[in-house]
Amino acid sequence: MKSIKVRLELNNQQATMAAKHAGCARHAYNWGVAVCQKAFEAKEKLPSAIDLHKKLVAEVKTAHPWYYESSKCAPQQALRNLQTSYTNFHRKQKKSGYKLVKKLKRNGVVFKTVLEGLPQFKKRGVNDSFYLEGSICTDANKIKVPRFGWLKCSEELPAVEIKNVVISRTANEWFVSFKVPYEPKNTNKTRGIVGVDLGIKTLATLSDGVIFDSIKPYKKYKRKLKLLQRRVSKKFVKDKPASKNYKKAQQKVAKLHQRIANVRKDYTHKLTSYLAKNHSEIVIETLNVKGMSKNHCLASAILDGGFFEFTRQLEYKSGWYGSTVTKVSRFYPSSKTCSQCNHKKQVLKLSERVFHCEQCNCSIDRDLNASLNLKSMAVSATVTACGEVKQAEHYV
Repeated sequence: MKSIKVRLELNNQQATMAAKHAGCARHAYNWGVAVCQKAFEAKEKLPSAIDLHKKLVAEVKTAHPWYYESSKCAPQQALRNLQTSYTNFHRKQKKSGYKLVKKLKRNGVVFKTVLEGLPQFKKRGVNDSFYLEGSICTDANKIKVPRFGWLKCSEELPAVEIKNVVISRTANEWFVSFKVPYEPKNTNKTRGIVGVDLGIKTLATLSDGVIFDSIKPYKKYKRKLKLLQRRVSKKFVKDKPASKNYKKAQQKVAKLHQRIANVRKDYTHKLTSYLAKNHSEIVIETLNVKGMSKNHCLASAILDGGFFEFTRQLEYKSGWYGSTVTKVSRFYPSSKTCSQCNHKKQVLKLSERVFHCEQCNCSIDRDLNASLNLKSMAVSATVTACGEVKQAEHYV
């Protein structure tokens, strides 16, 4: 299956209806969180999504008749998502023995301490979305969904059978996403094994000498973002409802954040598609992005590169185009090892951009040297059961 996400061009009436559906789903989710929190604190068995929906119909819908203005699918799926959240929470906490703690702050002051991963209440206007299912069809750049009818899209849609959709809002723009059947294509690979070294100065350096520069979209728009956020701060008045100008300024900040994310996502998609289509095997390192981002001097540049998203896209695209991804342990000293004689340096500063080997007098670019070492590690890799992602032998 392949997911497709397209921007919708809604009129005022359709946008209002979408906001009602998102509000209905959010209200049902928050009501379910309140019920589950009481059961969790009383150490009782948590109700399932079916039990919550029965209770919602009996108690909540009668008290709030505006529920019937929206499709029943929106609150139903919200309660299913809540059940999934609690399942993931318990699975994560069992690994750590229920010791992971998250501090909730308000205005820089800790007001509550909860277990990490515990479902919390959703806020209005933050990640608004809802689910619809039923009779759904497409026609060129239009899609027909229950309750809404025909909705205009920003681009043409494939003529396939669609069972359900998720409509979400980002920066006051509505998007529709759905799954379509997709068969993997084994493209003719023009190149063989390639090592990929991810970095800050250059996003990716390949072992064949190809370099992809880091575009750093956040750094590019950082000053503009700072100015827009300052305007939002000046329009904020404490203990008073938000004004229209304050909301307009917020929308400008949200749109710029969306643009930064889209630029980074577009560049990452192009790079990962190029690698998966043209190379039979791609060798990368399993980087500890969370640990690397704790270095406050480099955190902004590391997160601006989107290393985790790069790896995630490369893994599923390798299945699409018949290539293989080999993961090398993060403890393998790819930067400190000479690619010519395998001599290992004890110390290599981050400022040293050229690797110089004292044993064979080889001088080579630091990132290129690392990518060549990653390519050589593909020989010692072992294939997992899925056959798409390899895990290199652990480096000691």
